[in-house]
Order: sequence, then structure tokens, then C-alpha cells
Amino acid sequence: MPHTNIAPTKTNLIKLKHELKFALLGHELLDQKRNILVIELLTLVDQAVEHQENVEKALADAYRTLEEAVLSMGKLKVVHLASSVHIDAAITIKERKVMGVPLPVVDTSFTEYAPFYSPHGTSFWIDSSLSEFKETLKIMGRLAELKISIIRLAKEVRKTIRKVNALEKIAIPDLEDMVRYIQNRLEEGERDMFILMKMVKKRIETKIENEEWKKKKNIESE
Repeated sequence: MPHTNIAPTKTNLIKLKHELKFALLGHELLDQKRNILVIELLTLVDQAVEHQENVEKALADAYRTLEEAVLSMGKLKVVHLASSVHIDAAITIKERKVMGVPLPVVDTSFTEYAPFYSPHGTSFWIDSSLSEFKETLKIMGRLAELKISIIRLAKEVRKTIRKVNALEKIAIPDLEDMVRYIQNRLEEGERDMFILMKMVKKRIETKIENEEWKKKKNIESE
């Protein structure tokens, strides 16, 4: 904001000081928000890395048990048994907030309508494979939750950083500059007024002295 647009008055000085105080407070709060978001973001990134590894391991284990079932029972029988499995998977998405940022909370649950098939003539690898794939789905749901949360937090961190930088590098310096400008102009005006008052006082004193001298001169002449 150009200085020429601001009248150097005490009213404007008080107003600008209030705006500066508000901007400094906003900067402090945004800086705290940024730090909290960054800490949360880094925590979720670490968890996502761990869950990515867990998902890969769970998938490997699940497919391994499925292969064992196929080897022990044959592909056709495994396909036949798989078609008789009745499991409903429900994915519930709730929400939590971190500094106002909505983050998903994914919960995966299963409703089983057992028995799916007769245990007679079936390998335990079938049951193991079902258990492994269900666990894998749960971990994948958690991984999806983490990845979406990371994306949202990263966007909010970028927005917050832009706001902090705008206050830190533009708004606050401009306000401080304007406050100094008005203070200097007011101090300059006060100095000019002080000098003017001294000059007026000196003139008045000189005038009084002249008048007294004239009176005294008149009295002496009489």
C-alpha cells in the first residue's frame, strides 16, 4: 500500500498498529498450524511406507496360500469352492479432523454366512487363503486412508505456507513500513510545531519587551 494513500494522522496510526498486531497474531497461529500439519504429515508418511510393505507382504502370503490350495486340491475344485463362499465386505468411511482438515477413517468389516462348504475333502489352505485375503483387504483399506490423508494434508500445508509467506514477506513488512512512516511524519510535525511555538513565544516576548521599553522611555521623557 503506497504511503501517499495513507494520511499521517494519529487515528490512522492507531488503526495500522491494530492491523499489525492482528497480522502478527495471525502469522503466529498459521506458523503453529503449519508445524502441526507437517508433523502429522510426516507421521502418516512413515505409516504409509510401513503399510505399503505390509500390503505387499499380505498379498504375497494370500496368493501363496491360494497356490498351496490349488496344488493340494486342484484348480477346478478350488474354483468350485470359491464360488460357494458367501462373505459380505463392508467399507465404512468416517472422518476425523486435524487443524480443520477432514481426513478419512476407513474401517473394513466382513459378514460371513458360513459354512461355505463341507470341510470333508477340503484342504486347510482354503480357510487359510480366505483369512489371508480378508486381512489383506483390511490393510489395503488402511493404506488408502493414509494415502488420501497425505494428499489432503500436503495440499493444506502448501496453502498454509503460502499464507505464512504472504504475511511474513508482504503484509507485515508493509504494515510496519506504514507505521514507521506515519510515526516519522507525526514526530516531524511535532518538531515543526515545537519550533514554531518557540518562534511565536520569542516574538511575543520581544514584543512585550519592546512595549515595556517604550513605556519606560515615555515615562522618562515626561
